[in-house]
Amino acid sequence: MKRIKEHNINLNFENITLRPLTENDWKYLYKWNNDIDVLYYSEGDNVEQYLMEEIQEMYRFISQNAYCFIIEYDKHPIGECWIQKLNLYRLIVKFPNLDCRRIDIMIGEKENWGKGIGTKTIMLLTEYGFEKEQVDIIFGCDIADYNQRSIRAFEKVGFQIYNAVKQRDGQKAKVCYDVILKRDRYEYLKKQGYYRNLLI
Repeated sequence: MKRIKEHNINLNFENITLRPLTENDWKYLYKWNNDIDVLYYSEGDNVEQYLMEEIQEMYRFISQNAYCFIIEYDKHPIGECWIQKLNLYRLIVKFPNLDCRRIDIMIGEKENWGKGIGTKTIMLLTEYGFEKEQVDIIFGCDIADYNQRSIRAFEKVGFQIYNAVKQRDGQKAKVCYDVILKRDRYEYLKKQGYYRNLLI
């Protein structure tokens, strides 16, 4: 079985650090992926728990095409995130020949919800994607209508709602949203000093 594909990227702002996800982080990932409140917002289906083997398979697979990070707040692990190659066909076909990525994020320690950590994390990943990876477009994908906190976090970083995908009857969400930030809008906002002003 493949191990997590590691990297050496560290992203920092104030008391937030995004450090590489490693094979030593399973205890955190297991805890967060078995918290019913966390899973309510992070999973589209009615998932209430994951086995360790499922968690390992999931993160090892994602890491092959993503930069995966542990979010540290005041040097304590509180969540995970990644920026990966876009993997949703409905979006890929709309932007052929462009380098498109997506950001995913989970704040696993619930006492840190509502502190703006998610917004700052998205900003750090967004800056990395456009400045270092030179991508064309970054998305946030499949954000449930009941997860308004996540939608607002992306919007604060300049993302805009791109489309609304109606869900099947019986699903937790009636609609899931894709949000988008294109390079030209990112460059415009950067010139306005938007990103660092957002974080101060």
